Amino acid sequence: MTNLSLKNKRILITGGSQGVGFAIARACCNLGAQHLVIIGRDEAKGQVAVNQLSTDSSKTAFFSADLANEGAANTVFDFACQEMGSVDGLVNAAGITTRGSFLDGKLEDWDRLFAINARAPFFLMQAFIRHALDVGRAGSIVNISSMHTYCGLPEVAMYAGSKAAISTLTKNAANAHLQDKIRANAIAMGWAATPAEQDMQANKLGKGKGWVEDITSQLPLGRLLDVSEVANLAVYLLSDMSGLQTGTIIDLEQKVMGAI
Repeated sequence: MTNLSLKNKRILITGGSQGVGFAIARACCNLGAQHLVIIGRDEAKGQVAVNQLSTDSSKTAFFSADLANEGAANTVFDFACQEMGSVDGLVNAAGITTRGSFLDGKLEDWDRLFAINARAPFFLMQAFIRHALDVGRAGSIVNISSMHTYCGLPEVAMYAGSKAAISTLTKNAANAHLQDKIRANAIAMGWAATPAEQDMQANKLGKGKGWVEDITSQLPLGRLLDVSEVANLAVYLLSDMSGLQTGTIIDLEQKVMGAI
């Protein structure tokens, strides 16, 4: 039986300096990943993350990039190859949750949402797939999607569209490169109190610091999703333990889609 391990694996993680991405990076280190490259916009946060993650057996490097910029995906992937020599796994965890409905959505918000949440992951997957084919090795892609991929609340219509795009691209990549042994899966995340969500709910939406307690009392399990649960699933999908699993969108939420 295959053990859950990332020994000798070299993994690129966008959004790896905080929130879901950092939780995944930490889980990768705990499972023996040889080398990580984490991507973020904030240099200071990135260096803090590197200091927390690096061990004698797992090396971590940080690269600062704004994935909304054209060409950022290729720049990021080139750095990862130079730093690690090769890339075995790609995690697209970077994302923004800017609100926008059919009544108030703004063009500039649409462009930035799709640039970061869909365009950058597409071109990172493209670079990863080309690299895997060039070196003749199998690989695993894990994309962080959202339960909003299935419809989404009215106020997040544009965000939902960007996550639906990455979910569909995940399946397309998996189908196109099945015989190349390049797997692609996505995690449709439920509601978690990530740093970005904390800022959105407490500050931008004015709900204050007690918003988590207020909302969790109304949820079936009495709590929000924890980022460690996302990380546990992500490292399983990155590892050989997930076998031939590819093209799946895994719901990680405390409700069953389609239930009345």
